[in-house]
Order: sequence, then C-alpha cells, then structure tokens
Amino acid sequence: LQTTHGTAVARRRSYPKTPVNKTDKMASASMTMATAPVARTTSLKSSKFHGAKVAPVRSVKAAAVDTGIKAAGKPLDGRKLRVAVIGGGPAGACAAETLAKGGCETFLIERKMDNCKPCGGAIPLCMVGEFDLPEEIIDRKVTKMKMISPSNRAVDVGQTLNDKEYIGMCRREVMDDFLRKRAKSLGTNLVNGLFMKLDDPGQGNGPITIHYNDYEVDAKVGEPKTMEVDVIIGADGANSRVAKNIDAGEYDYAIAFQERIKIPDEKMEYYKDLAEMYVGDDVSPDFYGWVFPKYDHVAVGTGTVVNKTQIKTYQAAMRKRAEEKCAGGKIIRVEAHPIPEHPRPRRVQGRVALVGDAAGYVTKCSGEGIYFAAKSGRMAAEAVVERSQNGTVEVDENDLRVYLDKWDRKYWATYKVLDILQKVFYRSNPAREAFVEMCADEYVQKMTFDSYLYKTVVPGNPLDDAKLLVNTIGSIVRSTAMRQAGKAQVNM
Repeated sequence: LQTTHGTAVARRRSYPKTPVNKTDKMASASMTMATAPVARTTSLKSSKFHGAKVAPVRSVKAAAVDTGIKAAGKPLDGRKLRVAVIGGGPAGACAAETLAKGGCETFLIERKMDNCKPCGGAIPLCMVGEFDLPEEIIDRKVTKMKMISPSNRAVDVGQTLNDKEYIGMCRREVMDDFLRKRAKSLGTNLVNGLFMKLDDPGQGNGPITIHYNDYEVDAKVGEPKTMEVDVIIGADGANSRVAKNIDAGEYDYAIAFQERIKIPDEKMEYYKDLAEMYVGDDVSPDFYGWVFPKYDHVAVGTGTVVNKTQIKTYQAAMRKRAEEKCAGGKIIRVEAHPIPEHPRPRRVQGRVALVGDAAGYVTKCSGEGIYFAAKSGRMAAEAVVERSQNGTVEVDENDLRVYLDKWDRKYWATYKVLDILQKVFYRSNPAREAFVEMCADEYVQKMTFDSYLYKTVVPGNPLDDAKLLVNTIGSIVRSTAMRQAGKAQVNM
C-alpha cells in the first residue's frame, strides 16, 4: 500500500509463476516503538478515512443479513460501527468483506501483504462457489489421490468423483491477495501494519484502543500509531497476539514443514491432477506427509504435534518416500508454521472475537483449515452486522456469542469425529495400514469426498453403513493384533 494525502491506494502486481526464495524479516517491536515518542491516534469522532474506491475485482452477492433482531447496544449517532480485523488471511479478508458490505466501517490490518503461509493449499469444491472464487486463483484441479501406507501400499482414491468435482489447489500468496483486494473494493480500509496490543476499558466505558506499527509507503521501520474501534475480530493466526491480549488460553499445536520443489516437466505431468498422502512413523508419528501440485511446482511436507524437534528428520523421510517421482527437483522455498490442534478455551471476550487459526479452527486427521478460516470469519462478521443492525448500533459480548453458538452447533461434531479418527488410525503403523486398506472401499471414498467437498454429512445407506462399521472394527482388530505381535517380537 502507498498513501497519498491520507488515502490508501493499492499497487497492482502480477502473480509470480514461481515463488521467490527469500527470507521474511520480522519487525522488531522494541525498535519500532522507540522511533517515535508520541503515537498518532485515529479517533472515532474525527475519522473520515474510508479508503480509495477501486474497480470491483468480481461481482459479489450482498450478504444475506437478518436485521430483525434488536441489538442490546445504543444507537450510534452520526457514524457507523467501526470494526478492526487483525490479520489478512482467508479468515480476516472474508470477515472484512462481510463487514464492509454490511455497512460497518472496516479496517483490515496485515503486516505481510505478500505473505506465503506454509500450507498445503487444498480447498473443497463448495468453497469455490460459496466464496465466489475465480478459477484463475486455482493452480490445479485434483481429481485423483493416492493414499500410501507405511509399507508403501498405494490406494487410488477419487473413483467416486464425477467430471465436475475436484479439490482445488492454491498458493496462499495468490488466494489471500485476491481476497484482500476484493474486501478493499467493497469498502474495507487496508492497513499495512503490525498489531501490538489493545486496551479495552470494558463495555459502556468507551472505545477499544488498538496499538500498532504502521508500515505504509514500504517503510522498513514502523511508526507507532493507535486507533479507536468498537469491535475487534482477531484473525492473526496460530500465534495470535489478539488471543494473548484477551487471555484466550493455550492450545496444543502442530509444526507444519513444507518445501516447494520445482521438478522436471515430465515429472510435473504425473502430478497435474494428482495429490499424494503418505502415512507412517517415518514421515510423522501422528499426522501425514503430502505431495500437493501447484502451478509449476509441488509442495512436499509433513507435520507433527508430539515430536516437534524432529520435524526436519520427518521431512527428510518424506522426501525419501517421494524421491523417485520428484527426481531432478530443486527446492525453491522452505516454509514452516504452527497449526492449532483444537479450539482455544476462550474465543470471545468482551467486544473481541477470534476466528480461523487464532481461534483454533483446524481439523484433526486431515489438517484442513482454509475453508473453516474463511467460514468462521464470515460467520463472525455476519453476527456483528446482524446484531448492530447494519452498523447503526453498539454490540457487546452477547452479540458476538451469537457467532460462537452457531459455529459450535454446526461444526462441533465434525471436529470431534476427526479427532477420534486421528487417535484411532494414526497411533501406529499397523493402524495406518488398516486405514489405507479402508480407503480402498468405494463407499468409504464416496462418504469421505462428499463430506469434504460439500461440508455436509449426507445420510448413507443403512446396509452399507453396517458393512462399513463391521469393516472398521475388523481393521482396528487386525491392526491391534499386528501391533501386539510386533511388540512380542521385540520382547523376544
């Protein structure tokens, strides 16, 4: 972003075909705070900053918001509800878009506008339609998957997909940039800044004050500033500073490690519509490894919760498992990032709500987070718009909890089931062998893909469900027997 007379103007840039291998530099809070003794303050009463209008990136349907519910707050005289969204990933960008469309004065604060988050980049088909994503941000349409067991038994998955169904593969730097620009085109004010802390005097005692370092005009050193807002949505990832500020509680997390590898064209042809998932103690003691195709390279990675210090060892094993198909490849980027393993104990506090990774919305077993980040950001923003009557009245914690209640009712069972599956099938190599064996079943594939692609649980055939239950129990029994036999051999 550049600023001209206080107005934000976005510079156009084309998406790179291949990511640049460079090290991101983290801003130093202590250094930036020392650069200016007095922070500039944006006041609620005096602000007239609404950002520059740009041509819409794509037509977007207006948010369906029911304003029939009376909010508990007082009317806002002469201004709109001001909301700060901290973090510009899918959660933050989708929250900002919904808020701006719903009539709220919206600020989206993000430090790294070109951030390349370490991420598999897989999105379900329903997200493309639900969030109106253009095909040009989707690098690959995966229609085939291979599940590869510890013994390297490969099972082809995806046989039940029709010719219009696929899993989208994206680069986060491309998708996130698109979502932010769309939010801006709808009235969101983009701020290139680093959130530092917040001061909340409590409901009815005045606005919340945000302290942040402003990096506008490509400044290397941020300028300390403050901003007064009515509501904050924290979408600043697994290491969320917003979460720390509201004492949201700790959660266990995984470390995801990923290498982007440029492979020869003939090797890339093999992966043009294929993704691979590897399981085994060698690649991860409690998760899986992956090879996901991107625009002109593949992403090879793994993750773990229980043994984070050995993540590079697991990554080396992952490269070894896939070395034949990636032979002649060159590593063009190395990435690592924490991934939450369960929702935080506190996700709403006062007039602050957490969404996406900041709230802990990554599923066990599959490690999916992009869709749930975007969905949670939208749901939180819809609650703010609805309860504020399109930004005309104040909101409080009870209003924000409308989002939380809806979220838990809709997705609690999904997270619980995937948690159980991970504990059952990722606990040992025999269990993983049984898991891959189950994936060969056509009915298992259909139910799995339907639930993933459309985020709905379609009732199955009772007879097939009964057979699946029997087969699952049989697989678990066999894996347990194999595990015990292995222990017996070791003891002997």
